[in-house]
Amino acid sequence: MRLKEVLLYSSIVIVLLVVLNLVRFNLFFMGNRNDILLAIGVIVLLAVGAFVGQWFIKRKATRSFEINTSKSQSILSKRELEVLHLLSLGHSNQEIADQLFVSITTIKTHTSNIYQKLDVKRRTQAVQKGLDLGLISPPT
Repeated sequence: MRLKEVLLYSSIVIVLLVVLNLVRFNLFFMGNRNDILLAIGVIVLLAVGAFVGQWFIKRKATRSFEINTSKSQSILSKRELEVLHLLSLGHSNQEIADQLFVSITTIKTHTSNIYQKLDVKRRTQAVQKGLDLGLISPPT
């Protein structure tokens, strides 16, 4: 949380507490003023915390990974593009590893990176997104 936001919310809480003190809740609640002010303060802080939490959740959700199609070639490395192309041809991890002369673990790492960069969870989704973005051409 930025300092500006902390100061803003702190100021709001201070203003609310001053207003509550000026209104003097003890007129309504004879003698239980401190308990009531404490309870109201807790409720206010809870509400502010909930508001800040919701704000962060919405802020994080709106910052989803967006792909700039004008720079689509820079999304994946050259090797990841090769792996994606071989995935689109229907090759297994072992076949891709054999064809590129690397270990199967390396291919699994590349596919994991591809899934993360393209924001997908399966091979078929990765291939479809690769086709949609023009990263690979349709198999002939």
